[in-house]
Amino acid sequence: MTNNDILRKLRYTYDFNDDKMIGIFESAGEIQTRATISNWMKKDDDPDYKSMSDFDMAVFLNGFIYLKRGQQEGKELVHEKTLTNNLILRKLKIALNLTDDDIIDLFTKAELTVSKPELSALFRRVDHKHYRPCKDQFLRNFLMGLQLKERK
Repeated sequence: MTNNDILRKLRYTYDFNDDKMIGIFESAGEIQTRATISNWMKKDDDPDYKSMSDFDMAVFLNGFIYLKRGQQEGKELVHEKTLTNNLILRKLKIALNLTDDDIIDLFTKAELTVSKPELSALFRRVDHKHYRPCKDQFLRNFLMGLQLKERK
């Protein structure tokens, strides 16, 4: 999945308008214009389409954490230069304050069966022997389950 796809799905799921999107970026310390956000929302074949960088997605996800959970005193989240699906899933888990059971329920809503050991492997350190990379299909199903839950 591209960062643009993830941003589109989150925007639709939570019904964020342009002002809300700009506010999310500002809360994480970055300024984005309405035109830039609009270009990220466009389909891939549109001539004005712009690809969203990993850094910009990290800024958005950190702003999303601040929106949902608030900002901790004296702690700034680091805006990563490169993102993996595992890191995106972890940031969404933090932002939405999800437990393992909550995430399994979201996968179930998207008609995907995931066990707790499978799920915990996605949140392990990369150098852990039981680490498992999160495939696009896993992230896509997670976002679909989230959409089904939030947009009843």
